[in-house]
Amino acid sequence: MNATPIRVVVADDQPLVRTGLRMVLSDVDDITIVGEAADGHEAIALTRSERPDVVLMDVRMPGLDGIDATRAVTSAEDPPRVLVLTTFDLDEVVYDALRAGASGFLLKDAPEERLVTAIRVVAEGGSLFAPAVTRRLIEEFSRRPRTTRPAAMESLTEREAEVLRLVARGLSNPEIAAELFVSENTVKTHVARVLMKLGLRDRVQAVVLAYETGLVQPS
Repeated sequence: MNATPIRVVVADDQPLVRTGLRMVLSDVDDITIVGEAADGHEAIALTRSERPDVVLMDVRMPGLDGIDATRAVTSAEDPPRVLVLTTFDLDEVVYDALRAGASGFLLKDAPEERLVTAIRVVAEGGSLFAPAVTRRLIEEFSRRPRTTRPAAMESLTEREAEVLRLVARGLSNPEIAAELFVSENTVKTHVARVLMKLGLRDRVQAVVLAYETGLVQPS
């Protein structure tokens, strides 16, 4: 757990949802809600003023929706992590939220402990997806037209490209280490180099790039 509480902004147009999230998180010592927003505009303003670590962002909100709000929030300097909340595991806008910079997705009816874990994971730089949403994303990737591979991909070593493929398949660092017969620290180094070379913020963006450019094909 973090010594300093994780600062969270909650963005959802439904007051009952915001109240429920506040009640759940009020009992968690290492998480504190520093603001609540009813739409995307408020979420952006609160993010700028409160400098949270994590934003819990509803996908569908009036005015400015969660997709555009996520894009604005994550494009700022030293941005917070965004954890998108969705009602339906087959929500068609999930893919767009991913491309907009979200670090993970969680269904609104997820258990309380999963919500808390998700906040901690993304606050520490990790990424999180509900399994059903992940499957939907892969299906969506397979239907989208391929984009041109950035020139920076040519700078990846053979091993780094292999690590990127495994990341895109959803393997964790320990699983990649076992697959390649290397240490977990070695995998972390490879992942960090891949992100740096490609100018990516996190593993989520790496997955998007790998599928959009055809580096990885849905199985």
